[in-house]
Amino acid sequence: MALALYRKYRPATFSEVVGQEHVTDPLRVALAAGRVNHAYLFSGPRGCGKTSSARILARSLNCVKGPTPDPCGECNSCIGLAPNGTGSVDVVELDAASHGGVEDARDLRDKAFYAPAESKYRVFIIDEAHMVTTQGFNALLKIVEEPPDHLIFIFATTEPDKVLPTIRSRTHHYPFRLIPPGVMRGLLERNCAAEGVAVEPAVFPLVIRAGGGSARDTQSVMDQLLSGAGPDGVKYERAITLLGVTDSALINDVIDGLAAGDGAAVFGTIDRLVEAGHDPRRFASDLLDRLRDLVLLCAVPDAADRNLVSAPEDELATISAQAQRIGPAALTRYAEIVHTGLVEMRGATAPRLLLELLVSRMLLPSVSQSEAALLQRLEQLERRPPAAIAAPGEPQAAAPAGGPVFTRKSQQPTDPAPAQPPAAEPPRQAPPAPAPAPQAAAPVQRPTAPSQPAPAPAAQPPAAAPTPVAAPPQAAAPPPEPAPTTGGMDATAVRRVWSELLAAVRASSRSTEAMLTNAMVSEVDGNVVTITHTSAPLARRLAEPRNTEAIANALATVLGGTWQVRCTHGTPSAAPQAAAPAKAPRPAPTRPSQAAQNARQPEPQRQAPRPPADDVPPPPEPPEPDEPLPPEPDDEEAMLAEAARPVDPDSVNEAQDPEAVMLKLLADELGARPLKKA
Repeated sequence: MALALYRKYRPATFSEVVGQEHVTDPLRVALAAGRVNHAYLFSGPRGCGKTSSARILARSLNCVKGPTPDPCGECNSCIGLAPNGTGSVDVVELDAASHGGVEDARDLRDKAFYAPAESKYRVFIIDEAHMVTTQGFNALLKIVEEPPDHLIFIFATTEPDKVLPTIRSRTHHYPFRLIPPGVMRGLLERNCAAEGVAVEPAVFPLVIRAGGGSARDTQSVMDQLLSGAGPDGVKYERAITLLGVTDSALINDVIDGLAAGDGAAVFGTIDRLVEAGHDPRRFASDLLDRLRDLVLLCAVPDAADRNLVSAPEDELATISAQAQRIGPAALTRYAEIVHTGLVEMRGATAPRLLLELLVSRMLLPSVSQSEAALLQRLEQLERRPPAAIAAPGEPQAAAPAGGPVFTRKSQQPTDPAPAQPPAAEPPRQAPPAPAPAPQAAAPVQRPTAPSQPAPAPAAQPPAAAPTPVAAPPQAAAPPPEPAPTTGGMDATAVRRVWSELLAAVRASSRSTEAMLTNAMVSEVDGNVVTITHTSAPLARRLAEPRNTEAIANALATVLGGTWQVRCTHGTPSAAPQAAAPAKAPRPAPTRPSQAAQNARQPEPQRQAPRPPADDVPPPPEPPEPDEPLPPEPDDEEAMLAEAARPVDPDSVNEAQDPEAVMLKLLADELGARPLKKA
């Protein structure tokens, strides 16, 4: 029968104990100085080395060269107290879980007075000391307080608070701790090398996480994997299926979908998770561990170097990129939601439903009124880049179709070029039929006073509506070429191979690979891949033909086939700006007098009697200016540039007296005359 790893590689000296230097170093100094106490208390989690350290302490005390921090390993006591030795008559190990009564304590007290047979000390190691009853501790109290010179007690327990305070106060207390992941990995690598079995590097984090910091539990898990290893050693795929751990690819798909706001990718991953037979509770627990790593990477960028995050090198690069795309506020809210969901999943009959509900809450921060959701929404606004101002040499954004375009007189060219004939650009001459807009707006205009006669139609002819030009027939356009098949790839599949894609781009253009650092695949439509970048200048650079060609070649290298690449500017959680449809233009505002002229000629009506003076309707609102107001500058630089431009003397209006303007308005609209003073 093969010996278990935790028994085969149990430490024999204090120098071989790993991860407990805060305990072993003081003990070594005390042994070297000969300051040996009569009672010790070792406490800590299970499997962290309490009982092994107690045996090493007994071995160091009873060595022929002892007390010594380094036993010789040759005398009878050292050989008998070795990890695989037969034991010693003078060292008694008791399990308090089955010998914790008062009768057992009295029996131990009677045996303690006998002198050692062949060693210097009689050592009593009482394991699981918290299981000793109160009466049993009371029976041991006197001998623990004043033992013979040859007697030493060593208590080991996982719950030191349950040890009687009068006993605990008479001992030297050494608290043991869980072993850090970095130290545990070194221990596993040494043991696997000693066993001669190859283990993939990605397996060690899984085993360490399953062991929970306990050396015994971790080595038991590794022993199980080594027992089922094939000729090639322990593989990652075999480890995740045997340990029931969620595949990191599924967690990456969920995190990428949350970062992009892609609900289809997130819920599709959950469906694949359940179809593969994984436990939704275990997946939620693994997702919470990943969110913890992401929060640490956001707060401490060098968390991996400080051993705060344990992950393989390739996986660490993916996690770092995810932490950059998602802010700390969103990650903290995600972690809180998953933690609450784990509590709700205990004893639930439909864990998949609860998992889908908590994921839906993560995707919709706007439906929650909590502070965490508000902070996440504010963070999304802060991380969204401001609208880029077009440079003098760059084309400006196009105005809405059919809307008026205002140009300052100072910006108009001095010698305007002759207008192009309408036949030169037929597609632009076809407006979306805005001609009846003034007529439709006439009924909602404020009616004029009854005393005001309708103006003659010939006085001011209405503006002629532009005659729509027939669009060219659709048959004249050449039929589009059929897109090559891409095997049903979607945005999630492309995001999964993003690291390989960046490596392929790096081979052809390092500058393009650097610009793709904060970019993300937002949509895949056939063979057209849409890449969204948070920076407008970098999005324009990526849209250049040489960069899109490099990305398309990289896609063909990694995925095969022929691809087309589009680069847009926007946030990962929002749709690309280029895909937003243009809004229909609003009808231009018209004056009441123009609306009356453009309306249909009403039927002749009989002259209504003039109303009395008290019933005169109020005057209409003053007409709006013909020209629209100039647009406000976007930022401080545009304001300064606008202020530095020379003022056009033609555009400056002379100041008018407000009273004169009011009298003129009353005379024109109501026929009023100023009263002459007597």
